[in-house]
Amino acid sequence: MHVVFRESHGLEETETPFDPGQDPADLVVLSFSDSDLGAFIAGYERAQKLGAGHPTVRLANIIALKHPVSVDTYVDKTLSSAKAILVRLIGGEAYWPYGLATLQDLARRKGLALAILPADGRPDPRLDELSTLPVSTLRRLQALCDEGGAVAAQAALAQLALAAGLYAGPVIGDKTVPQMGFYDPALGVTAAPSGARPVLVTFYRSYLTAGDTAPIDALIEALRAAGFTAYGAFAPSLKAPGVAPWLAAHLAAASPVAIVNATAFSAKGDDGTTPFDRAACPVFQVALSTARRRDWAASDRGLSPADLAMHVVLPEVDGRLFAGLVSFKSPGKRHPDLQFSRFAHRADAGRIAAAVDRVTAWTRLASTPSADRRLALILSTYPGRAHQMAHAVGLDALASTEALLGDLAAEGYTVTQGAPLPQALTETLTWPVAAYEAALAGLPDPLRATLAAAWGAPEADPAVRDGQFHFSATRRGNTLVALQPERGDVQTRDESYHDLSRTPRHGYVAFYLWLQSQTLHALIHMGAHGTLEWLPGKSVALSDTCWPEVLIGPLPVIYPFIVNDPGEAAQAKRRIGAVTLGHLPPPMVASTLPPALATLERLLDEYSTADGLDPARRTRLIASIRDEALASGVADDLGLAMDATPAEAITRIDRFVCDLKESQFGHGLHVLGQGEGETQGLLTALDGRRVAPGPAGSPNRGRSDVLPTGRNLYSVDPRAVPSRNAHAQGVKLAEELIRRHLQDHGDYPRGLVVDLWGSATMRTAGEEFAMALHLAGLAPKWDDGSARVSGFEILPLAILGRPRIDVTLRVSGLFRDVFPTLAQLFEAGAEALSHREETPEDNPYTLRAARVFGPQPGLYGLGMGTAADTFTAEARAAAGEAWLTASSWAIGTDGQSKEDRKGLEARVLNADAFVHAQDLPETDVLMAADYAAHEAGFAAAVARLGGQTPSLYHLDATRPDAPRARTLTEEIARTVRARAANPDWATGMMNHGYRGAAEIAAT
Repeated sequence: MHVVFRESHGLEETETPFDPGQDPADLVVLSFSDSDLGAFIAGYERAQKLGAGHPTVRLANIIALKHPVSVDTYVDKTLSSAKAILVRLIGGEAYWPYGLATLQDLARRKGLALAILPADGRPDPRLDELSTLPVSTLRRLQALCDEGGAVAAQAALAQLALAAGLYAGPVIGDKTVPQMGFYDPALGVTAAPSGARPVLVTFYRSYLTAGDTAPIDALIEALRAAGFTAYGAFAPSLKAPGVAPWLAAHLAAASPVAIVNATAFSAKGDDGTTPFDRAACPVFQVALSTARRRDWAASDRGLSPADLAMHVVLPEVDGRLFAGLVSFKSPGKRHPDLQFSRFAHRADAGRIAAAVDRVTAWTRLASTPSADRRLALILSTYPGRAHQMAHAVGLDALASTEALLGDLAAEGYTVTQGAPLPQALTETLTWPVAAYEAALAGLPDPLRATLAAAWGAPEADPAVRDGQFHFSATRRGNTLVALQPERGDVQTRDESYHDLSRTPRHGYVAFYLWLQSQTLHALIHMGAHGTLEWLPGKSVALSDTCWPEVLIGPLPVIYPFIVNDPGEAAQAKRRIGAVTLGHLPPPMVASTLPPALATLERLLDEYSTADGLDPARRTRLIASIRDEALASGVADDLGLAMDATPAEAITRIDRFVCDLKESQFGHGLHVLGQGEGETQGLLTALDGRRVAPGPAGSPNRGRSDVLPTGRNLYSVDPRAVPSRNAHAQGVKLAEELIRRHLQDHGDYPRGLVVDLWGSATMRTAGEEFAMALHLAGLAPKWDDGSARVSGFEILPLAILGRPRIDVTLRVSGLFRDVFPTLAQLFEAGAEALSHREETPEDNPYTLRAARVFGPQPGLYGLGMGTAADTFTAEARAAAGEAWLTASSWAIGTDGQSKEDRKGLEARVLNADAFVHAQDLPETDVLMAADYAAHEAGFAAAVARLGGQTPSLYHLDATRPDAPRARTLTEEIARTVRARAANPDWATGMMNHGYRGAAEIAAT
């Protein structure tokens, strides 16, 4: 009997080794939590001050010991002479597997007292098994550590010393701090105050017990300075026993005007509710960054992947509004006895002021009567063509705006009548250049300098005439309706739309400074999507020199967004603080077979019912089917060779006809308010009240949980991608792709380029990435009892049953930013495969090379411009060069990007196929220009490099139960016959007048 082993690898192997540089000591305390370690510092110092006597102690943060080399070094230098080790672990054994295995081996060999305790409030019998102390001792240590504070920490050190047979003096004093309560910066634990405009600031009890409340204190004081009755509420976590009813009861009694939450993660319980659900007010999320301020200042991302997940992504699940950073962490002086530098939170006055301004703006909106609210309703000009005025994905933005104005008037808003919007928006409102220059003087010096360098004097801007900026806008009472201006040159509009490196031109900056001068209460951006959230600056946790923050400031932004686009909705949420309200896509209707193919369908039906008793009839039918396929153009659509076997010809023709009959298309456009909850959700947001959260996804792909729309969209936890279900689906996609390649070429693909997009990965929880893993013979590894991905497994060839396929990932800019650990995981997998004792024929990864590529950091899209629309050899070469330029940055196992054009070219020439998976039923290859840019752009890149024409596969994943791999040529043919040439589709669009005509023209 042969046992086949799966080789497992963890993400900790991608960390950088680190040496804490500590001498040996009797007691060592290790924890993931700086608050934990801060309490132990206070406990040690208390013992020294009281002369209680103590063995020597060392402290270290496990984050610094994630890499196996770091663990080995620390064991050799510090732990090997210890008498007792206490470990406080968050997330269980899977979060530090190598460290725990090494410590357990050390403790068994040397007879050390080893206590491994959960620090996340969840009992973990496995940690008891790994420890060497009696369970009764572990429980006493657990209770003291969970209690927190200097006295309890001193007692825990004393208990640990006694367990190791060392002396420790008695611990005197009250070891308890309330599990939950209210807090004042001057008074400490106190009763909740009463007063006007109450604002509750919720934070972790551990900040209090560790004496690490500086950002909480500063935030409360800043809110008070803004006129609020601000106070704190602390708890072990928002999910701790008893917290939800205690907090809900207080919120019902206090009726705060806002809540500012400084805890991490989602607070949803098993019943799907949170302690904040009772409050009608908005709940703001602030981040206490684990990074140093200098690192944040230099970072394009703004937050680490862990901070992004904990402080932004997961709180979005509860419907919280991100208000930015309020603090950073930095080390204090190295403690001479403990040989440890404590990292503590340092409040940032500027970021706290920005957060308070956001809270103030939303409460101002809520307290203003409807009749007095001044609103701006902004319509996109994307993709920058004149006929695409007021474009929004799947939405008739003009009809939606007219409908919304009527709803606002019915709700008591001051709205006046006017000309139809297509006509009204051809007119302009003006703003003097002199007023702009005065407002511009208030911008940070670096921004004014880059603006002048990029665009020169304001008078040269195309929007300036006769000393005035002209904006396409019209007034409807207290509501201003306007077209968002071009952010850059008209000639480069496509390239610059998603470019975070290009400074907006004067006319764009002037438009938003003009809006600031209108003393608005809220801004509504109608439909996906605008350009404000794509201006230069950090990806999240912006600064006062990031263009989106400078131009929109704290103004409440309400953003109706198509419910199936979580990626770009996330940009709006995280970069301009928007409430993104999901709206339905257009309704889907079944396509009908074009009349021109009726004869072909009849012949196929006859063939399928013909029995084997009349071979001559079957032969005649085969000939008739092939003749009809030629006459109708289907043979050309399929690229069907004249010498194809009868079986191949009939199979491909029949499948194409069946695909057409099973196709669907969007009928017309959606109008905001036609979906249940959409109007009410928008009115709730305009009242400055909390809008319930709702998931993003396609209702036409089985995601009924996205209904009703009108809720505040959220997406997936990037650490839980791919999910277990997504992995299973990814395996199906991989097998379908392999099946099609074998059918077409008679062999497995030598090399594949897999195209990955951020929004699709969010929608599917990583099906496409899981497909890429399976093609390579890898599988995700999840934490026990958790959905989080902790590493990968290598599938043996005996289980895989085929060679490993050489996969190169081309990731979008959004994928790169939202899922940085996935790029690292795939590169780590490729690295691990390179060390396998397998033949190059079975394992192409024995040749080590970068295999994850994407755009330059800070850039998005391919920047192809008009090259994709122009059918000349020069344009094809330009398209190929654009694809290569926008894909030439390799992402390593450390998450860093570096330019590697030669490496990319080698991977492109090595590939014999390119694959893009489409999960959305609501779109197609002729509806979204990105498909052509990515898929045909790759083919153009191969041609530019002199390579052979690759297979281009468009993997239809819209039906999870029946994925279908088609060539791009087949997919275009299916789309033309099922939708673009279908009179029913054109009729549906004609019902939407100007906007429908624009959609027809764009196809």
